[in-house]
Amino acid sequence: MNLRNQNQFANFSRGRKAVGWRLFLQTLKGIIFCAAFYTASLPLFTILPGTIPNANGADIQGPKIYAGMSVPLTGESKNLGIAMRDGVKIYFDKINTLGGIKSKGKTYFLELIVKDDGYEPDSAAENMHEFASDGRIIGVVGNVGTPTAAVTLPIANKKKLLLFGAFTGAGLLRKEPPDRYVINYRASYAEETAEMVKALLRSGIAADEIAYFTQNDSYGDAGFDGAMQALESAGQEIPKRIAHGRYTRNTSNIELGYAEILRTYMQTRIRPKAFILVGTAKPCARFIKLAKMDFPDAYYLNVSFVGTVALKKELGEKGKRVIITQVVPYIAKLNGKREEIVDQYVEDIGSFNERNGKRARKSYVSLEGYIVASIFTEGLKKALDDGKEINRETIIDALETLSPAKLGIENLAHLSKSEHQFSHRIWATHITEYKVKRDEKTIKRIGLRPFIGRGKDGKIVMMPFSD
Repeated sequence: MNLRNQNQFANFSRGRKAVGWRLFLQTLKGIIFCAAFYTASLPLFTILPGTIPNANGADIQGPKIYAGMSVPLTGESKNLGIAMRDGVKIYFDKINTLGGIKSKGKTYFLELIVKDDGYEPDSAAENMHEFASDGRIIGVVGNVGTPTAAVTLPIANKKKLLLFGAFTGAGLLRKEPPDRYVINYRASYAEETAEMVKALLRSGIAADEIAYFTQNDSYGDAGFDGAMQALESAGQEIPKRIAHGRYTRNTSNIELGYAEILRTYMQTRIRPKAFILVGTAKPCARFIKLAKMDFPDAYYLNVSFVGTVALKKELGEKGKRVIITQVVPYIAKLNGKREEIVDQYVEDIGSFNERNGKRARKSYVSLEGYIVASIFTEGLKKALDDGKEINRETIIDALETLSPAKLGIENLAHLSKSEHQFSHRIWATHITEYKVKRDEKTIKRIGLRPFIGRGKDGKIVMMPFSD
C-alpha cells in the first residue's frame, strides 16, 4: 500500500470510528432515558415478576420478593460472610423449591441480593445506599459486623429500610426504645460476655484474674463494655489495672496486644486464669496459641462472632480449654434431641447441596443465617395473610406481631414496638477431642461439643469449667 492509499485508509478508519461513537452515544442516551422513565413509573417499593430456577432446573414464573445483604465475601472475615449468606440462601432455596410463599391465591418467590463489603465500613455504607435506592428491596437481612453496622444503621433509619437479623451483638443496634427499622434475632455481646463473667466468678476465678483481648473498634468495645457491666451487676469492683490487649481489624497482628497483657501481669503479679476474647478467628487463634505458652491452664472464652468452625480449624490440636458462646441452639443432639429449627436446618442443608451441587457446611454461623431467613419469611407470610401489600413498613408491622411459637426455637421473645430482639438465650460450646469408629478403626477427631455440666442442685449448668 503506497503512502497516499495509507492516508486514505487512515481517514476512512477515523470516519468509521467517529460514526460508531456517535451511534453508541445516541443509543446509550436512549437506554438511560428509557430506564429512568421505567424506574420513575414504579412505586417506591415493588414486587416484580421474575424467573427463578426450581430444583429440577426448570424456570418458575412468579412475583419475587427481594432482600439485600452486605457481608464480607473477601478479606480476613470472609468465612463469616460466606456462612451467613449460605444460611439465608439455604432457607430461601427451600421455600422456592416447595413452590414459594402462597397466600390468598397468589405465589411469591424469594431472592437474595448479596454485596461484598470486605468487613469495611465504607463499602458497607455504599452497599446500604444502593439497597435503599433499589425499589425492589423490602429489607436488608443478615449483615455482618459491628464496624459496618455503625455506618449502615443511620442509613437504615434515614431511608426507612429494615435492617434485620444482623450478625452482631452490638448495643448500638439495641437502643431503648428500639429503632423502628432495626430488628435483631440474636442475643447481644453484653449478654454473651455477661454469661462468661458469671460462669467464671461462679467457678472461683476473681475479677482481676480475667484478662481481655479485643478488636480495636466498636465490636471490641461492645464486648469489653459488656464484661465490665456484668462485673458491676455481680457486685464486683472493677479492677484498677485490667489486663487488656487489642489488635487492629482485618489483621492478625496480635503481638503488641499480648505484650500489653504481659506488661500488666508483670506489674500486678496477678496471673490471668481466664481470657475473654472479642475478635475474629485468625487473630484470636494466633493469640490463643501464643498465650498458651505462658498460660497453659487458663480458659479462653470467645464470643459467637469469632466463627466457631474457622477458629477450630485455625487452632487444630491447640483447642483444649477453648470455649465459644453461641446465640443459636446446639447443632449436636443432647440426650438424642435438639430443637426443631436445627433438625430442619440439618435436613435442608443436605438437600440444598444435592440440588445445587454446593458444599455448604454445617456451622453455627450458617445456622444463624438460616434462622434469620426463617423469621423474615414468617414475617412476610403474616403480612400477606393479614391482607397487606408487602413493603418496607408492613414487613416491620408483621414481625412486631409475629408469634414466636411458629419459629421452632424455645423461649423466644414476643416482639412489640418496645421489644425488637427475638432471642436473649446463650449456649456454650467447647473444642474437644473425641473418638469415632470407622471400619472397625478408632479415629481421633477434634470437634465441638456443648459445654455443660450439673450444679449442686442437679440442674444443668452452662460452662461448668471442668475438663
